[in-house]
Amino acid sequence: MKKLIVLYCLIVFSAVHSQNTMSVSSPNGDLKVNVVLKSGKMMYSVNYKDGIIVEDSPLGFITNAGDFNTNMNFINSTVSNVDESYKQNKIKQSEVNYKANILKCLFTNSKDQKIAVLFQVSNNNIAFRYELPAWGDTKVCVISEEKTGFKFPSSTTTFLSPMMKSMTGFARTAPSYESGYEADAPLDKNTSSNGYVFPGLFHLGNKAWVLLSETGVSSLYTASHLSAYKDGLFTVEYPNPEQNNGFGSSGAQISLPGVTPWRTITVGETLKPIVETTIPFDVVKALYSASQDYKMGRATWSWIVWQDNSMNYEDQVKYIDLAAEMNYEYILIDAWWDERIGYEKMKELIKYAKSKNVDVFLWYNSNGSANDAFMTPLNKMNTAIARKTEMKWLKDAGVKGLKVDFFGGDKQETMRLYEDILSDANDYGLMIIFHGATVPRGWEKMYPNYVGSEAVIASEMLIFSQDVREKEAYFASLHPFIRNAVGSMEFGGVLLNKFLNKGNVKGQERLTTDAFQLATAVLFQNPVQMFALTPNNLKDVPAFELDFMKKIPTTWDETVFIDGYPGKYSVIARRQAEKWNIAGINAEKTAKKLKLSLPMLSGKNCKIYNDKDDKQTYTSSIKIPKNGELSITIQPNGGFVITN
Repeated sequence: MKKLIVLYCLIVFSAVHSQNTMSVSSPNGDLKVNVVLKSGKMMYSVNYKDGIIVEDSPLGFITNAGDFNTNMNFINSTVSNVDESYKQNKIKQSEVNYKANILKCLFTNSKDQKIAVLFQVSNNNIAFRYELPAWGDTKVCVISEEKTGFKFPSSTTTFLSPMMKSMTGFARTAPSYESGYEADAPLDKNTSSNGYVFPGLFHLGNKAWVLLSETGVSSLYTASHLSAYKDGLFTVEYPNPEQNNGFGSSGAQISLPGVTPWRTITVGETLKPIVETTIPFDVVKALYSASQDYKMGRATWSWIVWQDNSMNYEDQVKYIDLAAEMNYEYILIDAWWDERIGYEKMKELIKYAKSKNVDVFLWYNSNGSANDAFMTPLNKMNTAIARKTEMKWLKDAGVKGLKVDFFGGDKQETMRLYEDILSDANDYGLMIIFHGATVPRGWEKMYPNYVGSEAVIASEMLIFSQDVREKEAYFASLHPFIRNAVGSMEFGGVLLNKFLNKGNVKGQERLTTDAFQLATAVLFQNPVQMFALTPNNLKDVPAFELDFMKKIPTTWDETVFIDGYPGKYSVIARRQAEKWNIAGINAEKTAKKLKLSLPMLSGKNCKIYNDKDDKQTYTSSIKIPKNGELSITIQPNGGFVITN
């Protein structure tokens, strides 16, 4: 059901009254945006419950057709509102009602070229974008630089992840949104010359939490990120020219009339609005219809623990059997399958999987010319002719989805490749997961067959890096408040091997508890989850843990923030139908004692998975008191799950 109510009220101000402030507030009146013209420059500010959240900050951009940063004139503004409901099975909440008040401000530059700035303000969220009409005979332009800024009070601390240096790292595949976060850093410490990725979290002391991001990025624009902190503010910055091996413009080429993506600001006194926000999806539309009903679900995959040597027919049979035993819907067969198994044998493997009620995802290299990633299949996804030929074979063979890896960055050239892969895949009934990729920007709603992205220090780095293993709990405590707050996160986790290799006897020791791993199956949201279980887990993992993993869903009807502080601990509740899963993890060095408010489980008999003092995971039955309050202890590097 979709309902759109628009009420227009024209408010006209003379351009000479440039100091007049145009304002719009959220439906409940708590969140307010003010727009003003100062000395020919467009500025905005944000207030929340009478406190200053964003101080006067710049708006505007520069194009090859005109300057929309200086010498601007105010024309008029209009206000309206939106009330819209939608359903979406791939995000943190299945049914959403979005209500917002809208302010549209019209300006002209020194050449009398018009632009509009549109703000939509809901109770805890702001989304704003620029709208560009045609300017006489000018029907196209390139936006080379954006001046949009965010000026926070000086005491603000940050939770940001640096943008990776272009054309560095493995096979020159950076940036791939796989840098860590520094928690509670002072503003002036954010000096990375490469900037910082979206989303970014900001803490304004006891006043508010703020999450910045963007949404609605398609083939029609470039993706952007935050600049280094300079002159008292962060600005929206376009991709480094070195990305994509130096090929393609860093700016955005658009036809007129046209619009920019939405920049989003989520604000709350607590982290609850941050965790529960749906603003990345509220303001975007589906770009095409689904060619079929796509089935979400769970998968096994050999590569994550057994690595490249598992890319053979016999080991893939073992992982198909594991998926069948776990009642999982899919298996992911990773890199090198085309060379080490082959196309004809792959058809046999797909038929075997089907006989076990397991469907298949296959891995592909996105690359043709963007970087030096060499794993195969290669040169199959980067051109339309090769891609469609391959996808026809995939459809005929019965493949249900692809994991496409190693993208070249955030330029519009790469955004087109993402969209082309998604659109063509939909024509052949294929779901798509992206790895080595940018953060999704509303794509769950925009592209019906999109089912997740990595864009995080994911499970593979637990295999490769002692430092990441030592920081596993720390990073996990951040994701519900930052990366996973704005979009699906295909982490590839739940590692139940004691040692993260095929032998499971020595080597890369896992430093978190089994209960921690189980909790991440709830904390990390993605509609298709590739879990890191191994065939030996059927014998060396307690039956109650396997039983939990057999029943865990991957789609949710509701997500609720319970407690937490990014970098220290997090507790999140998710509901599918009538069943709740409440999960928490502890990243601190000592046991964490919490008193949780769980009104959704008041008076109910539940099952808890938790750790003893010796870090051994156990399960038991508990009854939640009628007042919904429960005291619980989470061990360091440990976790818990409560289910009804």
